[in-house]
Amino acid sequence: MNVYDSVRMADVLAPLGYAASDTPEGADLVILNTCHIREKAEEKVYSDLGRVRAEKERRQKAGGRMLVAVGGCVAQAEGAEIIARAPMVDMVFGPQSYHQLPEMVTRAVRQGGGVVELDFPPVSKFDTLPESVSPQGVSAFVAVQEGCDKFCTFCVVPYTRGAEYSRPVAALEKEVRALVEQGTREVMLLGQNVNAFHGEGPDRQSWSLAQLIARLACIEGLERIRYTTSHPRDMTEDLIALHGGEPKLMPYLHLPVQSGSDAVLKRMNRKHTAAEYLDIITRLRKSRPDIALSSDFIVGFPGETEQDFTDTLHLVQQVGYASAYSFKYSARPGTPAATDDQQVADETKAERLQRLQALLMSQQEAFNRASVGQTVDVLFDREGKYEGQVMGKSPYMQSVHVRNGAEWAGRILPVRITEAFANSLAGEIAIPQPKQQRRSAA
Repeated sequence: MNVYDSVRMADVLAPLGYAASDTPEGADLVILNTCHIREKAEEKVYSDLGRVRAEKERRQKAGGRMLVAVGGCVAQAEGAEIIARAPMVDMVFGPQSYHQLPEMVTRAVRQGGGVVELDFPPVSKFDTLPESVSPQGVSAFVAVQEGCDKFCTFCVVPYTRGAEYSRPVAALEKEVRALVEQGTREVMLLGQNVNAFHGEGPDRQSWSLAQLIARLACIEGLERIRYTTSHPRDMTEDLIALHGGEPKLMPYLHLPVQSGSDAVLKRMNRKHTAAEYLDIITRLRKSRPDIALSSDFIVGFPGETEQDFTDTLHLVQQVGYASAYSFKYSARPGTPAATDDQQVADETKAERLQRLQALLMSQQEAFNRASVGQTVDVLFDREGKYEGQVMGKSPYMQSVHVRNGAEWAGRILPVRITEAFANSLAGEIAIPQPKQQRRSAA
């Protein structure tokens, strides 16, 4: 979501003459677009600001000026405290306010900084963003839903992103069509709780995510559709069925479970049980037998016992994941879990995380090894580490690299997988190469 927001910030600033720079050196405006999900996010912000300050001071000594802004979820959570701790910051704004960047820049220049914008506007930022969108390449992000009403006890999203909001279907279709005209072949539909999408459809009725995907799948030139991040409570029957009926919807789903223990899930306020989650997986695999699954896990949540953790390992063994993200629980200020008096010792969390990650990695490696010898369609979307190497994504979200394939960039081609690694695959283009015609002697 932050990658998408950063692209849209550039769109908002373009009419003022701003263009993206690869480095802070020489920039007139530096924006740190922050995320509050990971541990020690605030410390990382201040560390980065220290590096930016040196460049800002250099510009000032040379008679120039650099504006510095902190945006995103850390900005929403910390507010004016950021300017108090780092006076060189000129602007602080939350994720719902970046459409006001032109106005904020003007105010910062006039009053010499000190601009703080953390309101949740009654009118969605999406209603005021420019209609034109910057090219994102063959694979693009599109925010369809934002915010969350679930209030998991460990999560800051409802406080930093606000209540759930879904964009109208017509606006999303227009944005995706514009991206496809610029060369996009694949879109990732984004939302903090993306499958809770309920945007207004062309019939003025509330449309589900399944209805939106089916609509976008009709766009000529769009070859692949993905979505993230989902909540088990919103895996509706029409969405599950669509996985088996829409070939443009890729057979990969990130569906966070967080824990395999019902007791922990209840304390997390997840509103689903382990059995309900497993039932969803069963129905998904019945609809799309080859679907690959990913998830999120929090280890050492307050009150988690050894048996609770064993239940998580058991769930992982039952599902069999293609990939997963796992973390030690870390408190987020302002969330109910942060004040729970049943905090788990850090050494216990570390030991459990190591055991969980070993199991998850073994599943990921097994999934990748099973791909060897298969031929899969790969969307080549970026250069590889080595000269002439090109990389792309399989339908199952695996990274695939091919040697001597720079000319295939931007295309979807069949690749025969020849090698499997922990985090990627290697392969060869499976289409026959044109033979050189022999010249006959005169």
